[in-house]
Amino acid sequence: MLLLVSIFYTLALIIASLISLNGVPSLGSSFDDKIFHVVAYFGLAFLWVLCAKLYKTRGLLVKVCLAAIFLGFILELLQYFVNPNRTYDTYDLIANTIGAVFGTLIAASLNIFKLK
Repeated sequence: MLLLVSIFYTLALIIASLISLNGVPSLGSSFDDKIFHVVAYFGLAFLWVLCAKLYKTRGLLVKVCLAAIFLGFILELLQYFVNPNRTYDTYDLIANTIGAVFGTLIAASLNIFKLK
């Protein structure tokens, strides 16, 4: 089930990154967009690290984190080419990276699958 949630989340993130988003709620700060990026990539890395832990796949934590960062980079580039209403933003990429790193670290530190 967690694998399906992770796949669905990834697909939803890809779609949301490439379409024009109108009516996104405001958090009341001047950097709402960056907060959304951090949260989105935190969730992405968090879910995939939990999948790796659930299936006892060792050595994938760094790969999951790097894959999330790479996906963020590719999506930022695709925004420039695919949707004229979206643009590449280096600060978005930095926010994606921060979210992916923290999502990886927090999920890796959890021991929710160990039953004693």
